[in-house]
Amino acid sequence: MGILKEMQRAHARQVRAQRQVHAAAYRHHRQLQREAERAMKEAQRAAAVNERERKRLYAEARIAEVAAMNADLQLRLDTLDNLLAATLDVDDHIDFSRLKKNVTHQPFNPGKLGSPLPPPDWRRFKPSPPTILSKMFGGQARYQQQLAIAQHAFAQSQAEHATAEADRQRKLAAAHQSYQRRCAKIDEETAAHNVEIDRFAAAFAAGEPAVVVEYFSMVLGNSVYPDDFPQQFRLAYVPESRQLVVEYHLPTLDVVPPVREYRYVKVRDEITSATRPAKDSKERYADLVAQLTLRTVHELFEADRAGLVDTIVLNGIVDTTDPRTGASVQPCLVTLRTTRDVFSGLHLGMVEPSACLQHLNASVSRRPAELAPVRPVLEFDMVDKRFVDEVDVLADLDQRPNLLKLSPTEFESLIQNLFAKMGLDTKQTRPSRDGGVDCVAFDPRPIFGGKVVIQAKRYRNTVDVSSVRDLFGTVQNEGASKGILVTTSGYGPASYEFASGKPLELIDGSNLLFLVAEHAEVKARIDPGELD
Repeated sequence: MGILKEMQRAHARQVRAQRQVHAAAYRHHRQLQREAERAMKEAQRAAAVNERERKRLYAEARIAEVAAMNADLQLRLDTLDNLLAATLDVDDHIDFSRLKKNVTHQPFNPGKLGSPLPPPDWRRFKPSPPTILSKMFGGQARYQQQLAIAQHAFAQSQAEHATAEADRQRKLAAAHQSYQRRCAKIDEETAAHNVEIDRFAAAFAAGEPAVVVEYFSMVLGNSVYPDDFPQQFRLAYVPESRQLVVEYHLPTLDVVPPVREYRYVKVRDEITSATRPAKDSKERYADLVAQLTLRTVHELFEADRAGLVDTIVLNGIVDTTDPRTGASVQPCLVTLRTTRDVFSGLHLGMVEPSACLQHLNASVSRRPAELAPVRPVLEFDMVDKRFVDEVDVLADLDQRPNLLKLSPTEFESLIQNLFAKMGLDTKQTRPSRDGGVDCVAFDPRPIFGGKVVIQAKRYRNTVDVSSVRDLFGTVQNEGASKGILVTTSGYGPASYEFASGKPLELIDGSNLLFLVAEHAEVKARIDPGELD
């Protein structure tokens, strides 16, 4: 009986021990579960914090983006509002002396060639003299042999050194001559440049119309505007009346930002814009037109320290498309004629631009944003007396297919008509007073367009490079943006080399035939044999 109770107690103890083990394992398991749950919750809280931080940083970035857009917008408006003020502190006069070049040559640097080659050293060749002991066993004879060999080698090394040194001196002399030639060439080019500047200055002082136009073209070309402004113009100078006529291309209403303000809508993660009121855009554009007009006249008068211009006529035009017809139009939005005396009495830093134009009796469009035109005080094309009536040769060209049979005047008219059909506004010039220009064309494209001078050469032989040089000079004298030389023959390598990198285009006979066929739909030919 006692044994059974003992066994029962032992079994009970074993069961309790097992239960304790299970309970401990369970408690450990629950502890691990709680730690895992706690870690998961902490990770979720951290992720939530990180997500909130990410969203905060993203929102700040978007807000900063909008702030930058509004800052750019305000900078644009400030630029438009201060077009006139921006030029008042700028000296628009071009000092010819500053256009001259001063050359300072770097000293001649021969490099390694400037150092003489070290001569051979006899100590490296001579053999060691025999000792007393070696002399007793024939060392003296061997020494004499070695000495003869050394002397021969030394003499050979001396000869090689003399040859190398002579070669160095020749190369040094050649390098110095090359240096002198380069310096002389630079001096020559600099002198030629400075002589050209002096000639230009003298011609300007003498009031030569082409040079006066060139100078004032440089003045207006130096004026800095936003990149999307046309910055195209035509100038003409009438020395008899000391009058400068300007046809200036104005920007369109598009230069006024259509957006009044940018905003960030956080809930939609979207950048929206508030449209600028139409009234504000129109008022800003009218003010811009007035500022550009006053600024241009101011720059021209200020740059004229020689007193060559007493009167300025300015027509401000816009190169655009009529929305009613789709046709290209150039309405004149502002026109005025003013004298130096009247304009110099203005305090441009204090004026209200539109009121100032009214004071100058300028004619200004009542609705410039709608491109309502005004009549120019003076039509620009009426100034240049070289312009003549157009002659349409292309209409009858199919009856005379050999271009070499055309008279010089007919050939020039052909070229004028061709470029007109290619989209340029062309004017043929009088043969005796054209200043090297057969045709003046105006490319209506913004930025890339402008005045183009065209010369026509009805030649049988290759056009000489001097004709290309003359064209380039004419381009500069005319203040043109490009020059085109057209011939029935061809050009040599020197012509293409000279034209490279310059605003010149060379059209040879084969190109001409292609253009005539492409744009005039006429199959022409160039046949010198029919003239013999």
